[in-house]
Amino acid sequence: MNGETDQADRATDAWLVVAVQAGDRHAIDRLVTRWHRRLVAHGWRLTGDRAMAEEAVQAAWIDILRGIGTLRDERAFPAWAYRIVTRKTAAAIGDRIAGRALAAALEDAPVPAPPSPEHAADGTGLRRAVAALPPGHRAAVALHYFEGLSIAETAVALGIPAGTVKTRLMHARARLRTLLQGESHA
Repeated sequence: MNGETDQADRATDAWLVVAVQAGDRHAIDRLVTRWHRRLVAHGWRLTGDRAMAEEAVQAAWIDILRGIGTLRDERAFPAWAYRIVTRKTAAAIGDRIAGRALAAALEDAPVPAPPSPEHAADGTGLRRAVAALPPGHRAAVALHYFEGLSIAETAVALGIPAGTVKTRLMHARARLRTLLQGESHA
């Protein structure tokens, strides 16, 4: 691309951003037409997966169009849009990793033998107590305690910071203790 074309493209993009900020629906269509393919290419470079990139860019367009009114410098649109796509792509990768880890944990989890009559209450109570945990706590417990993943590995699998994993495990243990103690006194 030569310098004159590049300058004209930048001017067109800046004009489109201002028009979108002013509420011009036709400008939205033109901006999406001009940028969608480039944003998908960026997403694909980050993921290596065309479908995931398309999904991330679709989600990014929602954020772009919602937030474009707050963009102070219309010339910053390219960097701003790429940053949003990068964030959405990272979230999609994290979701995929967490989903795979959770699916693997559920597939590989040993199926418990039916409890003997004298131990039926203990096994059922624990299963009920774990099932009563919020999904995030349940997932952290399953990956860390049942699958033996470290705190760091659990954090990566769930796409959350290690400190959040520790907090979820702490709250899950406290909740399980309360639930199980309540059953033993019943």
